[in-house]
Amino acid sequence: MSARPLPAALHHGPYQVDMAAHMVPMRDGIRLATDVYRPVRDDAPLAQPLPVLLERTPYSRRGSNEADRSLAHPEGHSKPEIARYFASHGYVVVLQDCRGRYGSEGVFRKYLDEAEDGADTLAWLRAQPFCDGRIATWGLSYCAHTQTALGALNPPGLAAQWIDSGGFASAFHAGIRQGGAFELKQATWALKHARLSPLTQADPARAAALAAVDIHDWLRRLPWSPGHSPVAAAPEYEAYLFEQWRRGCFDDYWRIPALWAAGHYDGYADVPSVHMSSWYDPYASTAITNYLGLSAVKRCKPALIMGPWVHGRRSQTYSGDVDFGPQSTLDGNLAADYLSLRRAWFDHVLGRVGPDGEASANPLEGRQVSIFIMGGGSGRKLPSGRLDHGGRWHFADVWPLPGSEIRELYLQPDGGLSAELPTVEAASLSYDYDPRQPVPSMGGTITSAAPVMVGGGFDQRDDARFFGCEGTGHDLSERPDVLSFVSAPLAAPVDLAGDVAVTLFVSSDAPDTDFTVKLVDVYPPSPDYPDGFALNITDGILRMRYRDSWEQPSLMEPGQVYEARIQPFPSANRFAAGHRIRIDISSSNFPHFDPNPNTGEPEGDWKECRVARNTLHLGARTPSRVSLRVLNVEAAPQA
Repeated sequence: MSARPLPAALHHGPYQVDMAAHMVPMRDGIRLATDVYRPVRDDAPLAQPLPVLLERTPYSRRGSNEADRSLAHPEGHSKPEIARYFASHGYVVVLQDCRGRYGSEGVFRKYLDEAEDGADTLAWLRAQPFCDGRIATWGLSYCAHTQTALGALNPPGLAAQWIDSGGFASAFHAGIRQGGAFELKQATWALKHARLSPLTQADPARAAALAAVDIHDWLRRLPWSPGHSPVAAAPEYEAYLFEQWRRGCFDDYWRIPALWAAGHYDGYADVPSVHMSSWYDPYASTAITNYLGLSAVKRCKPALIMGPWVHGRRSQTYSGDVDFGPQSTLDGNLAADYLSLRRAWFDHVLGRVGPDGEASANPLEGRQVSIFIMGGGSGRKLPSGRLDHGGRWHFADVWPLPGSEIRELYLQPDGGLSAELPTVEAASLSYDYDPRQPVPSMGGTITSAAPVMVGGGFDQRDDARFFGCEGTGHDLSERPDVLSFVSAPLAAPVDLAGDVAVTLFVSSDAPDTDFTVKLVDVYPPSPDYPDGFALNITDGILRMRYRDSWEQPSLMEPGQVYEARIQPFPSANRFAAGHRIRIDISSSNFPHFDPNPNTGEPEGDWKECRVARNTLHLGARTPSRVSLRVLNVEAAPQA
């Protein structure tokens, strides 16, 4: 193929670019569609071997990604345009379709083949004359999962990784399942991509059946079963959906490198890496877990970047109905834009020199950890209609941030939340959880869930924009199946910066049920928000059969009190003076998570459901509490 110039919207490097298409064989003979972009001088590809940048994707090597955009170019760029940009600056760039997707052969099995296919691709690249033996990887979301899958195998040639909003530390604990519950974004993703699969494009009847699916209607008609689901017309997608849904125990299925990098840190490639995510992203905990795990055992210390964004929207100042200000974007704050930041980092870690012969500088020097702490804004309603929540970047060399400490707040029988241990010995509060009327999901760490769910920060009031809501405007804390605990107005700001953990003492009349928690920043009433604004910060869930063990579930005895530890995703937020800290306790968060039928039946294979009478125990003998890692410990609520 002849060399082509770079699109005018992107900054040209010194080279023209050539692209050649290949079908790369895997160990089992399946061939994967692979495009190789090479820098060109005088109408010929550069003769010397060069470092390679590799992205493996299920989203089409020749397509676009919503995240490949910047403030300067909000329209975004296609993957080939991004590849040409880097190739014009002297890299070989390789884009590959995952097995069974777009131009590649084979059957797509979500996540399961990515480690071996990635390693085989690196072996092929190392054998090519254009490769100097060093291969760096990049990619967002699934394209981050493909990176940690191959990184856990430590294949020869792997030189660096930029892992953006993904890369399973443990898919069982965050990404496919969480707290034992199943994330229903796996179903919405399956439907969307079954519609786009090669088999669907070749089968008009299958395409018509999938196009006719109303996912809203299907979510109102749980439970599903194989052959009776939104993706029944695409058997390979339905097969992995139910396989993941029904594998509730943390067994060998979940321990493979593609799904459990944390179990393979000792053998993981010791290469420079960046772990990037955001507080309203499903992979917030994954990025931090991978950063901490690799920091502990590797010579090459990883970097961590955590913004206030939803999934991959690093050039966007808002998440949901909340705006964090112009200082919140990557563009103009961490670098000119995402392209220039990655190029400068790859130049540095791969030892490239500039035109002046000087070694490339590390763009993350002095800020190995870049954390955006949300909050501290005016609280006014902006012309966009969003809340001005504000925030600021905080830079450090380690995580957790130096000077941060754990503070505990106790749930009080009267609905308060304070650092004081309850004075009564024992108390309890109960509610009825009906899986046919679950608490609706309103924002949070959600992606790939359109058209039924959106991620981000929202006022936690019944809003007709959300699945399961009627538009009453009532705060979700007013529901009879939600218990809410609220602090006094804060005398000084409190900065959450890291882990959130909730310990509850609970009982139920059902053999199994869920308990959910939500951390909320409560704004006081104002002219713009007469009823205040209850902003969701983070949330978590625990399926009670897994209270003692992920490997060996056990049902509950009616009326027996159990200690349940729930681990919401970490976050960073300033609870401003005058605000209140709130914890909401319930038993559902739907359709973010599958509803527990309360019967103890097998997961993803239940037939009946029932109402559960769930009880939260409070008091000095059963001190239900929340633990927060706070930065300004002097200002945190004290006993």
